Amino acid sequence: MAQIRVSGLTFSYDGSADNVLEDVSFNIDTDWKLGMIGRNGKGKTTLLNLFLGKYEYRGSISAGTSFDYFPYEVSGEQMNKTADELAGEWKPGAESWQILMQINQIGLDAELLYRPFGTLSNGERTQMMLAVLFAGENEFLLIDEPTNHLDSEARKTVKEYLNSKKGFILVSHDRDLLDAVCDHVLVLNRKTVEVQTGNFSTWWENKERSDAFAKAENEKHLKEIGKLKVAADRAGRWADKNEGSKIGFDPMKEHDRFMDTRAYIGAKTKKMQSRVKSFEKRIDREIEEKEGLLQDIEEVADLKLMPMRYHKEVLVEARDLGLKYEGAERDLFSGLRFQIKRGDRVFLSGANGCGKSSIIKAILQKLAVGGMNTLITDDSRGVQGNGEASAKQNFSSGLLVSGNLDVSSGLVVSYINQDTSFLTGSLQTFCERHALDYSIFLAILRQLDFGRAQFAKNMEEFSEGQKKKVLIAASLLTPAHLYIWDEPLNYIDVFSRMQIEKMILDFGPTMLLVEHDERFRKSISTQTVLL
Repeated sequence: MAQIRVSGLTFSYDGSADNVLEDVSFNIDTDWKLGMIGRNGKGKTTLLNLFLGKYEYRGSISAGTSFDYFPYEVSGEQMNKTADELAGEWKPGAESWQILMQINQIGLDAELLYRPFGTLSNGERTQMMLAVLFAGENEFLLIDEPTNHLDSEARKTVKEYLNSKKGFILVSHDRDLLDAVCDHVLVLNRKTVEVQTGNFSTWWENKERSDAFAKAENEKHLKEIGKLKVAADRAGRWADKNEGSKIGFDPMKEHDRFMDTRAYIGAKTKKMQSRVKSFEKRIDREIEEKEGLLQDIEEVADLKLMPMRYHKEVLVEARDLGLKYEGAERDLFSGLRFQIKRGDRVFLSGANGCGKSSIIKAILQKLAVGGMNTLITDDSRGVQGNGEASAKQNFSSGLLVSGNLDVSSGLVVSYINQDTSFLTGSLQTFCERHALDYSIFLAILRQLDFGRAQFAKNMEEFSEGQKKKVLIAASLLTPAHLYIWDEPLNYIDVFSRMQIEKMILDFGPTMLLVEHDERFRKSISTQTVLL
């Protein structure tokens, strides 16, 4: 067992006025199963890259071990290579038997090692990379969000595999994964960094208690400061009044006062002034003790939504629905039945490639053909509003529908695609393109913990989590009968996930979702359609 020591670590990107990490210090052991928690943009991936030596920084990082990082980069040309060939590039020191042993542990077929990497599913690629990652020796492993875009079954496999390992940092916003896998957490708070024993739930319970105590202490200090200020003001006024009475008096009106009374008044005034100074010192001490109490408090603002109420109870109904792509040998599925009623929150669940996103495409195709109102937050499709011809072409993409799929007429839908690659340019241009109120849009982003400094940047400079928040903010700003969200929480931090959960439960919109975060699904779903 070795230790990794970080001391006074400070880093900022070129051209940025703000430090991503500032004077960060902590120690961790290399046999820990460490989960890293923090808001989007707090520097989690940046810290991993600093461990890898990718950037110059101030401070020190001392480690008696080497590092390796997940996910490995795979270019378009490399997609034609086999995983076995790529493993030689990713992990040059690993023997074939070590990789095969890890492949067996993670539950993959060894035959996949010799297939072109591009032919593997998202889950198979992730599992293959993790198997290669853990095939080395004497390394501390840096694992960055391994479950994004994975279905529930693949997430379960990754969770069980990582639970059997140690010696890694796991960056993830999946609360179930962090609970199942980690024995320590590294938390990037708003102002400080802390290391705690336990998993996400343990840390969250401690944080709630700590935040409640800090708020109570802050209130106590505020009350004491208020009392001391009143007392200091009263004593000061008394001192000023007495000081003004030292010189000059009318012997007819003040017959009980003599010249030597002046010394007495002066001594009394001096005593009063001393009391004022004592009050001021106590106020300064109370303010000093108050400082920093709330620096790491996560004040999560309540989000608002403006769902429209549809006049019929059933918005979407599928009867014996089947989907197939042109040229495919077999159907994605057939005989599917489900309804989306007013107030329902329906989750589509199943393995990657089973047709979840295709159901969404079929519904959007119906909407476009019917000339219905749809906010499409995906410029890459070239669709906005009622663009019937282009929408039909883009959303069909060779999709063949059998059975019945009925979408109510006049339905207004707000749609979030799982892809964010189309987000380029400024936020103001994005709002103009989608007819969104710019000032309200920025206010929603602030509620989602978007820093004001980000508003001046182009969206291609945003982190993946920040791009997702742009799409979520656009959807929240759009009144609709039905909200269709396709994997909205990929890369979204845990605080924002809980914030979105509360908003959905408070406002009860009608929704169709594809999302693999089990805790999120269990919290808000009214129905799950299993493909």
